[in-house]
Amino acid sequence: MNNKPLRSIYLIPYTAWVLLFVIAPIALIVYYSFFDLTGQFTLSNYANFFSSVYLKLTISSFWYAFLITLFSLLVAYPTAYFLTKTRHKQLWLLLIIIPSWINLLLKTYAFIGLMGLYGPLNAFLETIGIGKQQILFTDFSFVFVSVYIFIPFMILPIFNALDKLNPALIDASRDLGANAWTTFRRVILPLTMNGVKSGIQVVFIPALSLFMITRLIAGNKVITLGTAIEQQFLVTQNWGMGSTIAVFLTLFMFLIMIITSGGERGTTKVGKVK
Repeated sequence: MNNKPLRSIYLIPYTAWVLLFVIAPIALIVYYSFFDLTGQFTLSNYANFFSSVYLKLTISSFWYAFLITLFSLLVAYPTAYFLTKTRHKQLWLLLIIIPSWINLLLKTYAFIGLMGLYGPLNAFLETIGIGKQQILFTDFSFVFVSVYIFIPFMILPIFNALDKLNPALIDASRDLGANAWTTFRRVILPLTMNGVKSGIQVVFIPALSLFMITRLIAGNKVITLGTAIEQQFLVTQNWGMGSTIAVFLTLFMFLIMIITSGGERGTTKVGKVK
């Protein structure tokens, strides 16, 4: 029995979704990027993007995204590893993921209250004799809050990779005389690299385009590509330049996806070990 016509019917909703909500918005952004403030066709937007201002902005965005991803990974990997060793690991994982269900704006305002001059954190610093400090509107507060928000998305793929790891491989490594560090470096980390890459992908890409947290937590001290797009669309009303930045941001995201994408070779090898 030929199921090709039936499969084609099933593909219609998916194809329509991709065309309407993926391809069409990207095509619209590319279209607007070729127009200036007066609605005239121009290539100056692309030339302006390579000016020193936007190049510094791009480097700054990548730097902050790198820091957020690095600190998220440093916290998430050992956390995910110890979760796999606990008795009720699924319950603990759920407790870690639950905060990600809370609205991002609500969490951001909660940190504004915690880190404000009259918040509990400054009250604690004043109690121990350090005195009130300007914690908000700093690089530290921006990176800290961003890491807190993205950590669950880093933990989940790493946890899944570690949970699927065949324990016989770790036992074999120890039987062959490898210490804990060698076992981690030569066995555990390579075989869970797919989970690490997935975590980097789901953290680095959205961190590259943050704009709301930069406004509320870092003030005007941290400017990213996402903030620049917001300014061009909502403040200066220069949709052409905003679209141009969005085009390059989309290209950067695709590039990151290509770099962090990897096969399931490590997982396949684990599954074949008996």
